[in-house]
Amino acid sequence: MYQLPKFEIPKLKAPKFWRSKSFLIFLIILISFISGGLGGLFSGSYFYQDINGFLSKLNIKPSETPKIEGQTNYTPQTSQEEAVVKVVNEASPAVVSIIITKNLPIIEEYYINPFGPNSPFDIQIPQYRQKGTQEQEVGGGSGFIISSDGMILTNKHVVLDEEADYTVLTNDGKKYQAKVLARDPVQDLAVLKITGSNFPVVKLGDSSKLQIGQTVIAIGNVLGEFRNSISVGVISGLGRTITASGGGLVEVLEDVIQTDAAINQGNSGGPLLNLKGEVIGINTAMIMGAQSIGFAIPISKAKKDIEQVKAEGKITYPFLGVRYVLINEKIKEDNKLPVDYGAWVIKGEQGESAITPGSAAEKYGLKEGDIILEFNNEKITTKNTLAKIIMKYNPGDKVSLKILRDGKERLIEVTLGAR
Repeated sequence: MYQLPKFEIPKLKAPKFWRSKSFLIFLIILISFISGGLGGLFSGSYFYQDINGFLSKLNIKPSETPKIEGQTNYTPQTSQEEAVVKVVNEASPAVVSIIITKNLPIIEEYYINPFGPNSPFDIQIPQYRQKGTQEQEVGGGSGFIISSDGMILTNKHVVLDEEADYTVLTNDGKKYQAKVLARDPVQDLAVLKITGSNFPVVKLGDSSKLQIGQTVIAIGNVLGEFRNSISVGVISGLGRTITASGGGLVEVLEDVIQTDAAINQGNSGGPLLNLKGEVIGINTAMIMGAQSIGFAIPISKAKKDIEQVKAEGKITYPFLGVRYVLINEKIKEDNKLPVDYGAWVIKGEQGESAITPGSAAEKYGLKEGDIILEFNNEKITTKNTLAKIIMKYNPGDKVSLKILRDGKERLIEVTLGAR
């Protein structure tokens, strides 16, 4: 730290008359005379008139105190800022923190003498043993209430452990024991339930009409510690495919939203909202070591889960039962295929079956080597994948498949099974 040299200000001594009581009385009389005379002549001092004129230009009366930014009565300065503040105020009551607890063994350290208790050698070796169990917090995440009777949407990896207990902490500080109603077998989604009524709920939006550059707001329980933390950004990419891992789970997530709104550990399962206050995504993943790259599952993918849980109490998926590779120009050339699109039914490198035994594909005669060109009149491409198309249907739906076999196209009617 730099230190300034010490110095002293010389003391100035006023003349003796200036320091007398007579001079002080004279000065008071003089000021009173001047202010009284000029006040009557000009209806107020020049200083007051100058300040009054300056304040009038700012539309501030002299008796008013200007508002200070940061106070509770702060007024947003732009339309976007106003929209963000409004969304946060409306949505935050329905955003919850999910606390994960589990009974874990208590490990006790003790020491023994390897030569016995009566040994002349004073040697102590540490040993460990379990001394009962204790419920401990092992993680946390976020979620949001989707029905007034306490249904909550979150990520599957947040509530993956079937032996753990889950506690929901609402924005007003109340705690509720939560029950996992269903875990999505394909997507990183899960539905919880807490007991109660008249809970605040979020509005679900439409994620099919999103635009890159659109402003979004993420809310969540950051690091499992900072509840209802807010971050604002934009949609920086659409239709991304990523491989995500966490909590012992590894999944390929297709057609996800990329955003630069900060998504940190603990944000998982929280809502991604637009400026209308509608949930358009579920925050689910971030890239370690990168900056401002997070991903959210589109809310349209969750709506089907919500409807199924409400109606059936579980989440099921339509299942065709084929293992396939999506064909592009390179795969066509390398394997001398007749087309550059479609799903090529083929077994895996480790011998995985091309057709799942007992599946709809086996029942209706699909074979290894078939190329599925269309699914219910939708062309299958690397962008419009078979997995994406089949998600639009339910188990038991009847669909038509256009396949290419031995150079000939044919139609096969199939009733989808359940996964």
